[in-house]
Amino acid sequence: MATMAFPEPEIHRAASQRKSLHPDHHVYPGHRSSKSDVGHSPPSIPPYSPTSPSSTLQSEEGLRHFQAGELAESDEEWYRLVPEEAREALGKHEVERQSVLFEVFKSERDYVSDMELVREVFTEPLQSASPPVIPQERLQGFVREVFWNLDQILSHHQRMLGSLFARQRDQHPLVQSVTDIILETSFQFRNEYESYIKHYPLAEEGHRAELKSNQKYQEFIQQCSHDPRIRKRDLITFLSRPVTRLPRLSLVLEHIHKLTDTEHPDFEDLPVIMSILSDFIKSTQPGIAAAENKVKFWNICESLVYMNGEIIDIDRYDESRSLVYSGPLARRSKSEMDWHGWNDLLVVLFDNYLLLLQEKKVGSMTKRYVVSRPLPLEFLRLGSFDAPLENRKERSEEGGLLDSFRAQSKPVYPFTVFHAASKGSRRYTLYAVSEAVRKKWRDAMVDAMGVHNARRDGNKWFAPQPLDDGFFRSIGGRTFLTGTKVTGAVTSAVSFVASGGRSFLAVGCATGIYVGPRGEGGYRKVLSLTSPSALIALQEYNKLVVHHDTYLVAYSLDLLVRVALKQTPPGSLDASLEKIAGHDGNVLFCKAGRLGTRTTIIYAVKTFLQVTVHIEEAINPGTLSAAPRRANDNGSLSFRPFGGPLYVPKDAYNVTPLTKMVAISTEKGIIIVNSTSPTKSGIVLVPDFSDAHNSKAMTDLKSRCEAAKPLGLVRSGASELLVIYDTMGCYITKHGVPCRSSGFVRWETSVTTFAQRGDHVLLFSSDFIEVRNISKGRLVQVIEGSDIRLLQHNSLSEDRTDDNLLVGMKGEKNDKEGISDKILELVETTEFNSLQAPSTANAVANVGGIWDEWDM
Repeated sequence: MATMAFPEPEIHRAASQRKSLHPDHHVYPGHRSSKSDVGHSPPSIPPYSPTSPSSTLQSEEGLRHFQAGELAESDEEWYRLVPEEAREALGKHEVERQSVLFEVFKSERDYVSDMELVREVFTEPLQSASPPVIPQERLQGFVREVFWNLDQILSHHQRMLGSLFARQRDQHPLVQSVTDIILETSFQFRNEYESYIKHYPLAEEGHRAELKSNQKYQEFIQQCSHDPRIRKRDLITFLSRPVTRLPRLSLVLEHIHKLTDTEHPDFEDLPVIMSILSDFIKSTQPGIAAAENKVKFWNICESLVYMNGEIIDIDRYDESRSLVYSGPLARRSKSEMDWHGWNDLLVVLFDNYLLLLQEKKVGSMTKRYVVSRPLPLEFLRLGSFDAPLENRKERSEEGGLLDSFRAQSKPVYPFTVFHAASKGSRRYTLYAVSEAVRKKWRDAMVDAMGVHNARRDGNKWFAPQPLDDGFFRSIGGRTFLTGTKVTGAVTSAVSFVASGGRSFLAVGCATGIYVGPRGEGGYRKVLSLTSPSALIALQEYNKLVVHHDTYLVAYSLDLLVRVALKQTPPGSLDASLEKIAGHDGNVLFCKAGRLGTRTTIIYAVKTFLQVTVHIEEAINPGTLSAAPRRANDNGSLSFRPFGGPLYVPKDAYNVTPLTKMVAISTEKGIIIVNSTSPTKSGIVLVPDFSDAHNSKAMTDLKSRCEAAKPLGLVRSGASELLVIYDTMGCYITKHGVPCRSSGFVRWETSVTTFAQRGDHVLLFSSDFIEVRNISKGRLVQVIEGSDIRLLQHNSLSEDRTDDNLLVGMKGEKNDKEGISDKILELVETTEFNSLQAPSTANAVANVGGIWDEWDM
C-alpha cells in the first residue's frame, strides 16, 4: 500500500474553508473499551496486530483501523500514524499539538463506545430478560431512574464523533482545528448534560438500592461483568462517564490552547469554548448537591422506625422534600444518677419536620428509631440558644471500680426547641459539641422555618378571608369610651343570600343576634337572644334556625333582612316565630344536614329520665298546601318529624348526619342509628372492638380510644371512615371494625370540633386549625390564631363541601372600644393551571353501602 501524501505545513485555513460539521457519511467505531479515560489493562488479544509495519499504519488503512477501534493500544498514537519525515518537517512544537489533538479523537471514540456498551450490555438485556429481573410494573420506571437520558447524550456524541472523524480523514496528519465542531455540539447537548449530571446521584442510589434488595438484579449485574468488552468495570463506572466527560474534555482543550500559536484562530476560539464548558460545569454543582441531598433524605426516610401502631405521613414522596441539616446532638435522659444520664441522638431537620432519632445497627443495616414524634415546622418554636455551656461526664474507657475518679468531662452547649401547642410536654433541650455547631443549628432552623412559611403562605389549601374585625367587641383591660356598646364575644354566625340576591351575615353574640350586609359592616341588632349556640340558615325554606339557651326556634330570613335594613320594625319578627323544640326538655345540641334528599334539623333533648335525638324535616308550607301534612309537636308548619325519637345515652354531646344514618357521639364511642328504624337491634357502637382479645394492636387502639373523646366521623374513600377523637383519629371499615392494622393518627393539638371539606378535615383547637388529608392523615396546613371558634359548619349541600366555613377568633384591635372579635371565612383554594379531577369526597358521594347501611 502506498503511503499517504503529506501536505505542506503552511498551516492556517480560514473558517470558511473548513469541512462541514455534518458530512454526508459518518463512520463510528465498533465496540471498544475505553483506555483514554479509564486506566485498566487492555484485552490480551488486540483486534489488530501490534506488530503492524509502519508503512501500514502510516496509510489511509491505518487511520481507518484507528477510527474503527481495531488498533493495538500501543499503536493508538498520532506519531504511529505519521511518517517520520513528516514529523521532522513539522517540528517538535506542532508534533506535540497534533498529539494532543489526536487525544480528542481517541477519547471521543472511546466515550461513544462505552455509552453504546451501556445500551447493549445493560439496558436492552435488562428490558428483554425473561423471566424479568425487575418486576414488570417497576421495570420502565427503574430503567428511567438509573439510566436517565443516556440515549440522548449518546446521540449527540455519535453525531459529533462522525464530524470529528470526517475532519480527521480530510486533514490528517495535520488537523488544523476541531474547535468549531465541539463548540456547535456543546450548545446542542447542554440541556441533556445538565439533566443527567443533576440526576446522577439519584441514578447511582437507585442502582445500589436495587442491588441490596433484589437477588435477581445482583445476578444480572454479575453476568454483565463477564462480557469481555466491560473489562472488569462496574456499572457505576459507566454511569459516571457523562459526569466526568466534560471536565476531561475541557482539560484537553486547555492543553491544546497552550500549544497553539498566537496567530492561529484557535488561540482566540478555544478560550470561548473553555469558558462555556467551565461555566456549565459550575452551574451543575448545585444540582448535584441537591441530588446528593435527596439521596441522603431517602436513606434516612427508608431507615426510620416509628412507634408501633402510629400512622405518620411526613410527605416523603413529595418532589420538593429535602434534607436541610442533620448531625449528632445529645440529650439528658430522665435518670441522671448513673453513667447513662445522656442519650446520643441523630437530629434531622427536613424542610417540613424536625426528627429526633436513635441509631442502631441491625446486621449490615442502620435503623433509626424515632424517639419522639416528628415535630412539624409549623409548630416548631425556638427557645434559648445562648445558655452557658455545661459539662458532660463520660465513663472512663478502662472501666473498673474507680470509674468515678477517672471520669472525663467534656463541654457541651445547650439549646432549646419546643412544640407551640405542647410547650410543657414537648420541650427539648439538646446539646451540641461546640458553640459553632449550636449556631449552625439555629441558623439552619431559622432558614428552614422561613422557607417553609413562605412556601406554605403561597400554597394554602384554605385561604382565610376576613369578613369583619372591629364591630364585635368584648370588654378589655383599657378605659372605655363613654357610651360604648360592647356586643360581647361572637358565639355563632351564618352567611346567607336574601331573596334579592344580596349576601348577608347573621352573627350571634353575648348581647343578641346581629344582621348586616356581608363584608360591608353596619350590623344591626335584630333579636335579643343572647349567646346563641348555633345559627342555621335554610335558604330554600326562608328560615333561620336558632339554638338559644334550651330552645330551638326559627324565624323568617326575609323579615330579618328587612329589620336589619330598617325597612320594618323589629317587632314584626314575632309573627314569623316558630318553636321547634324545648317545651318538654332542654335542647342540648343541634346540627343541620341532609338525610338522602331531605333537609333536616337534628337535635337532642334532655329530660329528667333520658336523652332523645329527634329529626325534623324542613318543608315549604306554600308548596305543600294541597298535600296532607302534620305539624310537629310544637305546632310548627315548616318542620315535621322524620322517623321516631332515637333514645341515646345521657352523655351524648354531638351528632353527625350521614346519608340514611345518624352518628351520635357519646363518652363511650359513636352510636350509629338508622333514622327511620330506631330499634335497639339497629343501634351500633363504633369502633367495634369485639375482636380486640385476638389482636394486641386492636387492644392498644381500644385503650387509646377509651382515653380520648370521640367527636364524630368522616368518610375516607369508598370503604373506610375516619373516626375523629379530640387527640387522635383511627380508620374503620364500613362495618365499624378498625382497619389499617388498627393504626392511629395523633393530632398536634387538642381538638374541640372538626369540619370536612372535600378531601380534607379541619381540626379546631383554641389556637390552631390543623388541615389534614383524610385518607392519609397527613398534615397539609396550619392556621394560627387565638380563641378560635368554629361558628358555622353544617352539611346542607348534596356533596357536603359547598357550605360556608365561618370561623371566629381574637381580632387585631384592642383599644378604648374593647377587644375585637374577627370573623373569617375559610375558602378552599384551587390549584392554578391544573385539570381539576373530582375529589375523593365527591368521587365516593354516590357509592352505595358506606352511608346507606351498616352491614353488621
